[in-house]
Amino acid sequence: MLKVQEIREIIKLIDESDIDEFVYRQDDLKIELKKKGKSPVQETVRYVTEPVPALQPATQQETKSEQPAMEPGSLVTESTSVSEAEEKSHLHEIVSPMVGTFYQAPSPDSDSYVKVGSEVNSDSIVCIVEAMKLFNEIEAEIEGKIAEILVKDGELVEYGQPLFSVEPK
Repeated sequence: MLKVQEIREIIKLIDESDIDEFVYRQDDLKIELKKKGKSPVQETVRYVTEPVPALQPATQQETKSEQPAMEPGSLVTESTSVSEAEEKSHLHEIVSPMVGTFYQAPSPDSDSYVKVGSEVNSDSIVCIVEAMKLFNEIEAEIEGKIAEILVKDGELVEYGQPLFSVEPK
């Protein structure tokens, strides 16, 4: 079984290379990384766990996507005005370093790590992303104030998906 750090390293290597597609199979685990054109890997990274038949020739690799890829900018609504876009342009985004489940608090009974308006510094823990039963604390890596929380508690997040908007100091 791959460790989270090993997966991160693979993603980084794919992102920095000219490789457009990478498939890793081991027992019933399949990890498929794809990128299109010059867009970064983070837009199309998918992890899929499914039964895999024993050794398939490379010519029979799956090329069909389970989900349609998101178009860049598809999260921006058409009603966004120019002034709103300018206002958001100075904000820094804290993104997910992995695929997993987003949690705002260390446990269901605890308060959230941060709320809108919370002051954070570079080593402030802002959330947890659970990946393969490992709970990874995510740090702000910037000083500022939380302007917006972009995902809901318990929501699945992708590698590179924005989690928070931060107004830098």
